[in-house]
Amino acid sequence: MRVLVLGGTTEASALAKLLAGDARFNATLSLAGRTSNPKAQPLGTRVGGFGGVEGLIHWLRDEKIDAVVDATHPYAARMSANAVAACAQTDVPLGSIVRPPWQRHEDDSWRIVPNAEAAVAALGKTPLRVFLSLGRQDLHAFASAPQHRYLARTIEAPEQAALPPNIRILQARGPFDHDSEAKLLSDEEIDVIVSKNSGGNATYAKIEAARELDLPVIMIARPDKPAGHILGSPEAAVAWLHDRVPGSPRGV
Repeated sequence: MRVLVLGGTTEASALAKLLAGDARFNATLSLAGRTSNPKAQPLGTRVGGFGGVEGLIHWLRDEKIDAVVDATHPYAARMSANAVAACAQTDVPLGSIVRPPWQRHEDDSWRIVPNAEAAVAALGKTPLRVFLSLGRQDLHAFASAPQHRYLARTIEAPEQAALPPNIRILQARGPFDHDSEAKLLSDEEIDVIVSKNSGGNATYAKIEAARELDLPVIMIARPDKPAGHILGSPEAAVAWLHDRVPGSPRGV
């Protein structure tokens, strides 16, 4: 069975390991290419976009793909929308691993905003020390608020020409633990965190540390993300794929 995994997340990496050891599947992992040095994967890997919906349709047909699993980041709404449209037009089954968002605890101080530009406005005029934990793609938005001092943690250095004048880049890849996150926030005298609600365990420690230190979090809400058949885990994705293998009880 030929499978395309749309990846770039811990769930995609876990699924790749499961599929690589399963002779029923011939799977390809697709990465968007936003990270120039991604972790090595046990599956054949392609990097870069498909060229929109039409490009993905052609790729699915050319590669004779039998099923697609969307394991992209919760904020990769465009890729998911393209997958839904392309799979619908090619009659290729689509399963989507949906990572649950973080839930606000009663001791959390969150302000939920729709996007990075709204997060900038929520910071206000008074100079603050801001920890940006939202990836590198949206850092340019904060150039419009140069009064703040920013610490931005990214996997790779940002490429935008327009960045806040008072920004320091901390290159690191999760997962992060509670003690190191609490120490970072304290040592840097952070006043407020700006984060995406990525869900999962890899970066949740900063939310726990913020709660402990009584720091506010400006949380960028998730976009509406189209999905196929909802799957709760990589293991559930393998079971869903197995049901579609020719010769299985539910396969055709």
